[in-house]
Amino acid sequence: MQRRLPDYLKRPIIDTDKTRTVRKILKTKCLNTVCENARCPNKNECYTKNTATFLIMGNNCTRNCRYCNISCARPEPLDFNEPKHIAEAVKDLGLKYAVITSVTRDDLKDGGAEHFANCIYEIREMSPEVKIEILTPDFKGNKEALDIIIKAHPDVFNHNIETVKEVFKTARPQGNYEVSLEVLKYIKENSDILTKSGLMIGLGETFEQIESTMNDLKNVGCDILTIGQYIQPSKEHLEVSKYYSLEEYEDLKALAKQTGFKSFQIGPLVRSSYRASDIVNVS
Repeated sequence: MQRRLPDYLKRPIIDTDKTRTVRKILKTKCLNTVCENARCPNKNECYTKNTATFLIMGNNCTRNCRYCNISCARPEPLDFNEPKHIAEAVKDLGLKYAVITSVTRDDLKDGGAEHFANCIYEIREMSPEVKIEILTPDFKGNKEALDIIIKAHPDVFNHNIETVKEVFKTARPQGNYEVSLEVLKYIKENSDILTKSGLMIGLGETFEQIESTMNDLKNVGCDILTIGQYIQPSKEHLEVSKYYSLEEYEDLKALAKQTGFKSFQIGPLVRSSYRASDIVNVS
């Protein structure tokens, strides 16, 4: 049985000159965004602020996570002009903080790490003052791929744990909870890059399991935490087991602070890159 969406999770449709400008720039550069592909509820808010989270390496993912709206299908060939087009869009949008994510590309030897790095290099060449956050897949824990990322040195490295250990295999059958932790640990131990991770709640986890996941992330040196409500994209996806109350989100904020996280975004509509620049104190 589908649960009724609480009012505090509903967002109005906004269409202004600014949102149309963002869409036009993205379309002109033939770029994808996770805002559109993953049906992010904050899309219009971000567009009105002249920002978007770029989705690189195509629209098709090689994994079939049961919560995600991005299609699992044969991936497209890499567009080697994409990094340059990303950099041009960042410049045209006047961004101070750019967020780049991707579909998972298990078909590529390095999982797409070099493509991420090329995006970073192109942005730095065109707009050296821009801060860059990347949200990556796990690269199957490939340390050579992670070394490519470390060399490119984004300002923030984000890899989402997505859910608690007890729910992980149900939600992410092709992923591995421990591998995700190891990825974050490797970046932290081998660079001075800020690390970030996030999880969705409402998939059947307990408060104690959320606390355990926070501790696991803190123990691998994760600097920044995001937590938001899972919203079912369609009837084919995992059902929502619970909508957390606003009071429970306050409890989770207190828990994050108690666990030792100095930077976190926790709330019903929080997503990985929601107000990303605010959380690292970028003005």
